[in-house]
Amino acid sequence: MDDRGQRRMTDFVVAVDGPAGSGKSSVSRAAARELGFAYQDTGAAYRAFAWHCLESGVDFEDADAVAAAFDGFDYAIGTDPAAVTVRVGGTDVTTAIREPRITSRVSAVARNRAVRARMVELFRQVIAASPAPGMVVEGRDITTVVAPDAAVRILLTADESVRIARRAAELDGRDRATAVDLSARDRADAAVVDFLTAAPGVTTLDSTELDFDATVAAVVALVRAAQASAPAAG
Repeated sequence: MDDRGQRRMTDFVVAVDGPAGSGKSSVSRAAARELGFAYQDTGAAYRAFAWHCLESGVDFEDADAVAAAFDGFDYAIGTDPAAVTVRVGGTDVTTAIREPRITSRVSAVARNRAVRARMVELFRQVIAASPAPGMVVEGRDITTVVAPDAAVRILLTADESVRIARRAAELDGRDRATAVDLSARDRADAAVVDFLTAAPGVTTLDSTELDFDATVAAVVALVRAAQASAPAAG
């Protein structure tokens, strides 16, 4: 809002970027819970859109057809970090969008520039609609494109070997398949957005030597420091 005397509480945005397997989703969600903030997983939207395209029989090799499918994309996401739900139309796809058939298609929609442009507006609408005192938003280009003016901007990263090990632990130890998946996703997405280099003003948080709780604590500390230094609304 232009009137800072009636500033929207959701103006306090925490933007978190990072490569695949960096832990940005789980860390961001836990940090949001501790802060009492809302939480938005932007990757869920790309997964939901991939699900929508599959259900609609869209040819993923046809970039124009993929972009056109967005017109029929009725998306909704719950932003309570304790209970995130995702719906497309009347269908709850919270679990379905994590299936391998969706994972294998996500990059095909995420690297479509027309789709990304529409997604940016969708993400901003979700931020604006939240009544929470703040929102942690995580994804690939949040600090530079979706919320470049966020109060806190973080690039969460870790050495590739550590990211692979963490993801493998989540997937029953399938290290080789995990390595291939992480590398492929990073290469595909890097073609349309730089999520491996911190832009000016973005804080790099390297969690290579940190466990999960320490990483969450580091994010929370950055947010609380920014809150303490923010000018009071008046």
